[in-house]
Amino acid sequence: MSFVDAIVIGAGFGGLYNLLKLKELGLSVRGFDKAPEIGGTWYWSQYPGATSDSASEIYRFRFNKDLLQTDEWPNHYVSQQGSLQYLKNIAKLYDLEKDIQLNTKLISASFDSASSIWTATFDNGEVWKSTYLILAVGCFHTPNYPKITGLDKFKGPVYHTAVWTEQYDLKNKRVGIIGNGSSGAQILVNIADDVKQVISFQRSAQYVAPHPNKPVSAEYRANVNKNYDEIWKMVDNHPTAMPLEHQATPAMSVSPEERERIWEDIWNKKSGFSYMYGVFGDIHSSEEANKELCKFFNKKIAQIVEDPEKVKKLTPNELYGKRPVTLSNYYETFNKKNVDIVNYQHTPFVEVTENGIRTTEKLHELDVIILATGFEVVDGSYATIDISGRNETLSQQWARDGVSSYLSIGDTGFPNMFFIAGPQSPLGNMPPMIETQGTFISGMIAKAEKLKKENGGKPVLIEADTEAKKGWMDLCRQIANGSLFRNVKSYIFGNNGPRGEDNPGIFWLAGYTNYRKAVLEAAEKDYAGFKFSS
Repeated sequence: MSFVDAIVIGAGFGGLYNLLKLKELGLSVRGFDKAPEIGGTWYWSQYPGATSDSASEIYRFRFNKDLLQTDEWPNHYVSQQGSLQYLKNIAKLYDLEKDIQLNTKLISASFDSASSIWTATFDNGEVWKSTYLILAVGCFHTPNYPKITGLDKFKGPVYHTAVWTEQYDLKNKRVGIIGNGSSGAQILVNIADDVKQVISFQRSAQYVAPHPNKPVSAEYRANVNKNYDEIWKMVDNHPTAMPLEHQATPAMSVSPEERERIWEDIWNKKSGFSYMYGVFGDIHSSEEANKELCKFFNKKIAQIVEDPEKVKKLTPNELYGKRPVTLSNYYETFNKKNVDIVNYQHTPFVEVTENGIRTTEKLHELDVIILATGFEVVDGSYATIDISGRNETLSQQWARDGVSSYLSIGDTGFPNMFFIAGPQSPLGNMPPMIETQGTFISGMIAKAEKLKKENGGKPVLIEADTEAKKGWMDLCRQIANGSLFRNVKSYIFGNNGPRGEDNPGIFWLAGYTNYRKAVLEAAEKDYAGFKFSS
């Protein structure tokens, strides 16, 4: 049995940042990850075309500007390989590798009130004790394996984009992709030229906006390096923490011709996220504005896709309210003769057979099935760990109250345990959000360590206050109820837990800027909402 001041679970963006911040405090820290390599999600998701679609060159932490200038950066949007290598570079640059234990999965963690110590047990039989426990397991980690009738009967291989750690041979195969979120769209576009046939199986169509993923010029890169701090100010003031301009102009306040011009300019030149969080600030709150944008999208689909039947199947019949998918050449790919779409709203799913997928129309014969069905969001990452607090397990508490938190950083009943990208985190570019949370956590721990010295070495406990948590969750609920995101079926924005509509969901829907403001205000007020006790 070994003891360290802090245990950090996860070796992705969140784990590495928190490991570094706690080491800067002079604490003994041990990081663990079940993967054989550093990288988190970017180790597990090595499917063809895996790329960050939510940020470009700012997909890095602001504290490592020097690394930005030397790191390989060929395109505006970072590939899986680029992100993985970047994280390995971070670990090496800051000498974190010796503090990380790979191939080691956390099985359980329990808090002992008598000693104020956490005990962590791992799958290799090791037991570690610590004062602080940081869970940087991520909100996108545990693969979602949907219950699909007959899938176990399929005689060919079944792959999942979330656990794609080797390169599979798809050449000249008949491939079916189930799911059309970011991973489903990316893999479709990137394998279309190599396979004999690829069919996208969709419960419902969704809008996919292009992003300008072109090579980075030397001039552009030099400009970013020169204006690095200013770009970060833009990130801090953007709802999804991206280096994009953002205004709050109501869409219906300008003429139809001006809206069309702005949306056409975004389609041709800018990030697809600019539709939801760009010039117009009410696409996610005004149904009228959202419907106008949908008309624009529908027109673009009809202009690009040549087959009228494919146009029908690729045109959504709901608002633009899912997690935005951005990818160039998505609709163009469906013009290829070997690429098709099956929309279950047009031809309902019946079953998977040993030879393929049967709908009410016919049997689609396949050699390979790919599940691009995403992740068990938020609670899925924590549900695989037996976490015991003062009086109950985290699973028991969330089953009763719904998946919850205070500031997405802590929860009542679990002293000195902190989340990174936990429940009610803002959705968007993750590294800036991780930085905000990690800086807040290290600040609280620094205060606790100072109080500990003043108290003669007696441990100090940090715990979310019950009333503060209630106020935070009420605010999350209020914000969620005013958003169109809740009107569209989506595994990311849907309700969760037994409280149904009364639960605010698993993401903070007021944007990164407002979230960062709330966290900074709490820090300025001496970490308001968290109790320090001994």
